[in-house]
Amino acid sequence: MLRAHRSFPYMLLLPAIVVMLAVVLFPLSYNFWLAFRNMSLYHFRNHEFVGLENFRLILAEPVFYQMLGKSLIWTSVNIVGHVGIGVLLAVLLNGPVKGKTFFRTLLILPWAMPQYISALTWRGMFNYEYGAVNLILKQWLHLPAIPWLSDPFWAFVAPIITNLWLGFPFMMVVALGGLTSIPNELYESADLDGASNWQKFRDITVPSLMPVLIPAILLGTIWTFNNTLVVWLVSNGGQPADSTHILVTYIYKVAFTYSRYSYAAAFSVVVFVLLLGFVVHVMRQPAAQEKSA
Repeated sequence: MLRAHRSFPYMLLLPAIVVMLAVVLFPLSYNFWLAFRNMSLYHFRNHEFVGLENFRLILAEPVFYQMLGKSLIWTSVNIVGHVGIGVLLAVLLNGPVKGKTFFRTLLILPWAMPQYISALTWRGMFNYEYGAVNLILKQWLHLPAIPWLSDPFWAFVAPIITNLWLGFPFMMVVALGGLTSIPNELYESADLDGASNWQKFRDITVPSLMPVLIPAILLGTIWTFNNTLVVWLVSNGGQPADSTHILVTYIYKVAFTYSRYSYAAAFSVVVFVLLLGFVVHVMRQPAAQEKSA
């Protein structure tokens, strides 16, 4: 009876464990196994072990470093924008603003909407002749229309703008939660000392928000680096001439357009190692700071 009582929690966990094994561990293990073989459309049934050949090809090709550079730009600009816009809006909404509930609901809508719908909507808005963005530029601001989807530079800027719009609500919600936990006594003491609004923001708000922002930034970095949907849909599969690809969209095209399955699997392993190294580096920083203190 006691043994059955002890095993009951594990029985409750068993369905979740089975699902995790099926949707996480098995695909990850299969991907690593595939990365060391030569499976492609031509070797779909008779693929064989090739060792590190796929990784050698990846690291020897200039396209890897081009895509890595674009991925770093894509991720950095988005994370800085998400955090900057999110924290700014959170501070404003945390102040004496009329209609807080309305504005909070309105600003969270981009995050609540499906990415697929938002990306396709923004792609239509970036249309050169009929898109809302160029109509605003021409009719309201009296500026020339921008070839958002045909020029390589602007075709890369367009998904960044889309993802900025999609991602800032998450950081705003996180920052709002952090702001509510800051004691008002800190700001009252700063007022007595004659501190300006900027000094209070720099010395009280930002340090108090860091414990909640750092995990959010870490998650946001991983999500943004691996965000295939926005770049793929807004740029119509990396157009023009595959100039807007980041690493994950290039992997998708290599796998499902060129049918180089093992090469794409090896590429995804490289991305996994890069992100794992980044996470380990970030997670070690608090421990290193505690030791130095």
